[in-house]
Amino acid sequence: MSKKYIAEFIGTFALSFVVLAAVASTKSLPMAIPLIAGLTLSLFVYSIGSISGCHINPSVTLAQLSVKKISSKDAIGYIVAQLLGAVVAIFAAKMFSVVSPMSGAGFDGKVFLAEMLGAFFFNFGIASVVYGKAKEQMSGLVVGGSLLFGVLVASLAGAAGILNPAVAIALNSASVIYLVAPVVGAVLGFQVYKIVAEEK
Repeated sequence: MSKKYIAEFIGTFALSFVVLAAVASTKSLPMAIPLIAGLTLSLFVYSIGSISGCHINPSVTLAQLSVKKISSKDAIGYIVAQLLGAVVAIFAAKMFSVVSPMSGAGFDGKVFLAEMLGAFFFNFGIASVVYGKAKEQMSGLVVGGSLLFGVLVASLAGAAGILNPAVAIALNSASVIYLVAPVVGAVLGFQVYKIVAEEK
């Protein structure tokens, strides 16, 4: 297996596990969860960014595929690795008696739009790194900060602010809202950034 797929598996496992543990903990304040997720993502951008690009999120992978920043073959490999990482995180959490209190909800248009908007801003920030507009040494801060901002936007608008289909699976929230909205928002975020950033 390619090292970049292994990196995506490890990164997605870690992010899914830490978010699942934070959500399940009664000691965690709601505001602490996006901070924990943002910090975790920042650390992995610096540790595996040079190996796989640190997508650790199927919607990010599909968004980069939409702007031809990743091949179809690698996109499939990344998504398989990410989903496996999320599933293993569920089993690992259960070993510590950690179970998500969340569950997939019925479809709500406003919540879908909120999650999509959060994913849009999250991926707009990621795109600045992918297109080389953000300084390389700041990449972790930009990506982690973009996640924090995206989660806040989504949650203030009424969504859970998961922004990651793999993490949604780990949180037992695999619904149309949390599986599809992040993908739509991510693709739009990259497409809009491409228009803004690319020189003609």
